[in-house]
Amino acid sequence: MSVNVKPLADRVLVEPLAAEQKTAGGIIIPDTAKEKPQKGTVVAVGEGKKDEPMTVKVGDAVLYGKYAGTEINVKGKDYLIMRESDIFAII
Repeated sequence: MSVNVKPLADRVLVEPLAAEQKTAGGIIIPDTAKEKPQKGTVVAVGEGKKDEPMTVKVGDAVLYGKYAGTEINVKGKDYLIMRESDIFAII
């Protein structure tokens, strides 16, 4: 999963997980009603700030805020680039 994007400072590049297609009861969710995913996988990590080393690493599964980060498209694939502080937890 190599990407030619190198985040700067305390930024992280995350590949969001796909949105849920069905509810727990089996009802299919239309595209217009799907929630934005809040889970993803880290694909690239910046160097960190001078006194703040990065705590996430490539391959970590993470939880982040619903509207965190900026959406970017690299070679036809969607990613989010965000500050490490926008990540709530490593799962």
